[in-house]
Amino acid sequence: MTDNCGRVIDYLRISVTDLCNLRCDYCMPAEGIAKRKHSDIMRVEEILDVAEAAVGLGIRKIRITGGEPLLRRGLLDIISGIAELGIDDLALTTNGILLSELAAPLKSAGLNRINISLDTLNPDMFKNITRGGELQNVLDGIAAAKSTGLTPIKLNCVLMRGVNDNEIEAFADLSERLDVDLRFIELMPIGQAKSLWRERYLSNDAVVQRLGLKNGIQRGVAMQYGRIGLIDPVSRAFCGSCNRIRLTADGCIKPCLHSEGEISIRNLRDEELTYALKLAIQAKPVSHRGLTNEAPSDSARSMDRIGG
Repeated sequence: MTDNCGRVIDYLRISVTDLCNLRCDYCMPAEGIAKRKHSDIMRVEEILDVAEAAVGLGIRKIRITGGEPLLRRGLLDIISGIAELGIDDLALTTNGILLSELAAPLKSAGLNRINISLDTLNPDMFKNITRGGELQNVLDGIAAAKSTGLTPIKLNCVLMRGVNDNEIEAFADLSERLDVDLRFIELMPIGQAKSLWRERYLSNDAVVQRLGLKNGIQRGVAMQYGRIGLIDPVSRAFCGSCNRIRLTADGCIKPCLHSEGEISIRNLRDEELTYALKLAIQAKPVSHRGLTNEAPSDSARSMDRIGG
């Protein structure tokens, strides 16, 4: 499928839950979020119906997100069901807390690779950012993912001024030492981060300068420098190369992360479902507006309600 701008849309991100076992301060309020009723969240069968319809329209890459997807009951059934569709790439993004015990079952279910969110290598800072998380659990999860072949592993680090910008070199060293890929992501003024954005935002130009990066290559939404990738939604909008749509845990398709527009697909089947997916792809905007403190994201949802 191509959208109205001629972009080939072949990537679907599926949020399977909006619950999380961490409370990262730029993502969620300290008290967490109100738990939805079970009936408000898409059933395993519904998720697989959407995935099958999307693959029929040309989706070749699917990523499972949350919330924290490893909390979702039936996750292995979702993974195995999507794997049977024969797509090119099936990946998952996790905070890594539960990964050490689930890496092997995920691989056996058909997961190809994994991204792990990790914003600091300092145990005390990790506790502060996540409001109580243990860094060692994530490091154990990385080791488990490597040993079970969930590779290539990518570490996602949200760069924040005055929080973790003193660890840029340490992350680069970790990438080399563990033989994992690394992506620095600019903080976006969306959801919980809106109130922190002016104070914490730092362009990824700081990474280029500190690490002396040269000759970057544009690959999808990331500017790639060897094993280090930079995702710059604020300083360098990449809407022209965006190839994705998103499915929220409660059954809405978001054509654009930063748009308020959504299309509900709950209770749709067969031709109706396919038609709704086509509408969502055609509704994908040319671009989102500039992400600044004065013009933050238009999304009515925070990231934990969308899927990272």
